[in-house]
Amino acid sequence: MTEERRRLDEATRRTAHWRRWGPYLSERQWGTVREDYSPGGTAWEYFPHDHARSRAYRWGEDGLAGVSDNHQRLCFAVALWNGRDPILKERLFGVTGNQGNHGEDVKEYYFYLDSTPTHSYMKYLYKYPQRAYPYAALLAENARRDRRRPEYELLDTGVFADNRYFDVVVEYAKATVDDLLIRVAITNRGAEPAEVHVLPTLWFRNTWAWEPGSPRPRLCAGSSRVGWSVVAAEHATLGRRWLVCEGAADLLFTENETNARRLWGAANPTTYVKDAFDDYVVHGRADAVNPAGVGTKAAAHYRLTLAPGEARVVCLRLTDAAPAAEPFGRAFDALIERRRREADEFYATVVDAACSEDARAVARQAFAGMLWSKQFYHLDVKRWLTGDPGQPPPPRERLNGRNARWTHLYNADIVSMPDKWEYPWYAAWDLAFHTIALAPIDPDFAKSQLILFLREWYMHPNGQIPAYEWAFGDVNPPVHAWAAWRVYKIDRRVTGVPDRDFLEKAFQKLLLNFTWWVNRKDTEGKNVFEGGFLGLDNIGVFDRSAPLPTGGHIEQSDGTSWMGMYCLNMLAIALELSQTNPAYEDIASKFFEHFVYIAKAMNDLGGEGITLWDETDGFYYDVLHTAGEARQLKIRSMVGLIPLFAVETLEPEVVERLPGFTRRMQWFIDNRPEFRANLDMVTASGGGVRRLLSIVNRTQLTRVLRYMLDRDEFLSPYGIRALSRYHRAHPYVLTVDGVEHRVDYEPAESTTGFFGGNSNWRGPVWFPVNYLLIESLQKFHHFYGDDLKVECPSGSHRLLNLWDVAGELSRGLIRLFLRGRDGRRPVHAAAATFQTDPNWRDLLLFYEYFHGDDGAGIGASHQTGWTGLVAKLIQQSGE
Repeated sequence: MTEERRRLDEATRRTAHWRRWGPYLSERQWGTVREDYSPGGTAWEYFPHDHARSRAYRWGEDGLAGVSDNHQRLCFAVALWNGRDPILKERLFGVTGNQGNHGEDVKEYYFYLDSTPTHSYMKYLYKYPQRAYPYAALLAENARRDRRRPEYELLDTGVFADNRYFDVVVEYAKATVDDLLIRVAITNRGAEPAEVHVLPTLWFRNTWAWEPGSPRPRLCAGSSRVGWSVVAAEHATLGRRWLVCEGAADLLFTENETNARRLWGAANPTTYVKDAFDDYVVHGRADAVNPAGVGTKAAAHYRLTLAPGEARVVCLRLTDAAPAAEPFGRAFDALIERRRREADEFYATVVDAACSEDARAVARQAFAGMLWSKQFYHLDVKRWLTGDPGQPPPPRERLNGRNARWTHLYNADIVSMPDKWEYPWYAAWDLAFHTIALAPIDPDFAKSQLILFLREWYMHPNGQIPAYEWAFGDVNPPVHAWAAWRVYKIDRRVTGVPDRDFLEKAFQKLLLNFTWWVNRKDTEGKNVFEGGFLGLDNIGVFDRSAPLPTGGHIEQSDGTSWMGMYCLNMLAIALELSQTNPAYEDIASKFFEHFVYIAKAMNDLGGEGITLWDETDGFYYDVLHTAGEARQLKIRSMVGLIPLFAVETLEPEVVERLPGFTRRMQWFIDNRPEFRANLDMVTASGGGVRRLLSIVNRTQLTRVLRYMLDRDEFLSPYGIRALSRYHRAHPYVLTVDGVEHRVDYEPAESTTGFFGGNSNWRGPVWFPVNYLLIESLQKFHHFYGDDLKVECPSGSHRLLNLWDVAGELSRGLIRLFLRGRDGRRPVHAAAATFQTDPNWRDLLLFYEYFHGDDGAGIGASHQTGWTGLVAKLIQQSGE
């Protein structure tokens, strides 16, 4: 029981609220749907980066290396100015989806270096150029580039040449639940002296402007002592807090209110406004800040000049105790060091010491990214649609526009984000994978996240789980049940206690969601499911979420397979719950029966002889239905591998304790022989009958794996590609009414924007589906053992059992981040600074997906969300 585990235990038992303060600010609140009140839903244009410093947000806050309480009432972050930038650096900059040649992209270098699950210790690094930040150049060059050219990154601009930048390291350590020690260390990496202004900033989220009559919080200058100054905070529900600032810093005060004069030429409601510190520091306007020393936003202003290589430290303390004795000094430093050691002790129990130091560091940064990516997410859709009292009403169009059917949805919670800059909003299927990576270090938080999305203020009354804020009604793959089952088992392993209450709560709500799928996505009642793009945006020849140019509809191999997997996940949960409550036997029988119907339908749609399986090719394809005709869309893609996900073993020691389930299952086997193809049986090592339920039979499995493990098809050195490399030389082409629709192998970013700005499923490696493939191979091995071996790679005459194949895939994914024998990390590809500079080479970015041939990181650079699964792979598989 490490100290961090003790804190987690106290947090779980609610005896100490260690999670009250954490990294809950967004990295980008501007340009989000929540802040968009435009007639046409143009979120990126309605609230651009240029407005962010001057305009009070409605639904949340962002900041640099920031923290807040769990309701985001009081926020803290660091602002910087290098004496050359046109604006104060208060938040991260990047291009929007309409500005980037490959969609949204943050143009900054920041790294989540460490965090414990309770955030008792956190560490963040931001690299701040000493030259003027090239805002205009980044926008202009990205606008000039088309989709065939790479993104123009900040390193490409030359702004970091000659190491002319500052390393800004922000550390947090909790002395108590509400006593947060803060250390900001700034190092000059350049060869010349350089000046930097550091402004640790404290502010209240503006809630008073939207709720007339609500109490207004207050910041003011407190009683200072020699060697430190104080900002006092008062809030109606948070109570009193103090920010103690070491040294002789000037205290600046203003209001977190919109500067309407700057934005629209209108009169300001208050004298002092949100961007006052920018005016004061950058533009020298002394009258911009409040001389009375009061407001709702405050900063301590430090002016530092650093010699080459010099490091300076600024210490602060955000506490619920009025400062009396010396708040800094040796005790302050000792406590930060103690929390750092406790973090080391905690992670030593998570990652095997047999792993290399490099692998342990990769896992540690991956876990840190997962934990730093928590965010307070606030949205009341009904209020967002109809507007706030005392504010101008939103455009009438929005009442019938985006998310208009989700008026029940009210979110005000800490949620795990995919990427707090590029995706600062939750995505349902992303979240499921997040919980798998989080469960080994904080199973209580992982469970609470899964339950949260099944609550009545999240889940639609019809049973649908909200997808993401751009379109809550869109359809993500149904992986929530899989995540609940996996987290339950991980939690049992970590704590030694099976949390059946959690599993039962999840199961009962998932019954509603399963029914929604059956009623809404099996349009013809044939146990074949559609669902649109299902997360795999441009995997096919058509946009599967839009009406087809051919008319008709597509029977989706992946949609049907996801539902087969969903059935088996629900069956496994029902069988587990039946061990202590026989009432679940009946529903287990229902999911057994439903699965075999779905599996049969994959090979005979509605009894019409139409199949998603191609016997000649030995692969699964989508089927296009038009004007009474059905044809297979012969694209070798992840769509044809997803049937492997639908696999589960029924253990004799489980089934034999359930006579009712066993009797009904046997009746079905005896009386429905046409369904036996998807059920296999062997004698388990301890006696009894072990059963395998799978969409693919043994023969189909080996034939699909021949493609999957072929280096000229799916197998890359770093995992399984989303699209076979076969299509590089053999693109799939379908001509409809004289228009050519085509699928080419594209190992990196898509060269077409037809499916949206971030559609890239035509060749890259993606962690979530790779993780599920690995798990499926392990399940198949559990049943077949060494009796089933396949060539890996195909054509190599090297035979491996499926457990070892899963290990090969795991190690390929892990190798993306490890330094190879040549000292280079595949994830950083040709980025020389990241590969060779000692101040960069051990800093990792956990990208959204990876180049299908060389492993280069692509897409959102901080999507530790599902890419954080690499930490789970290191933990369970080693190197």
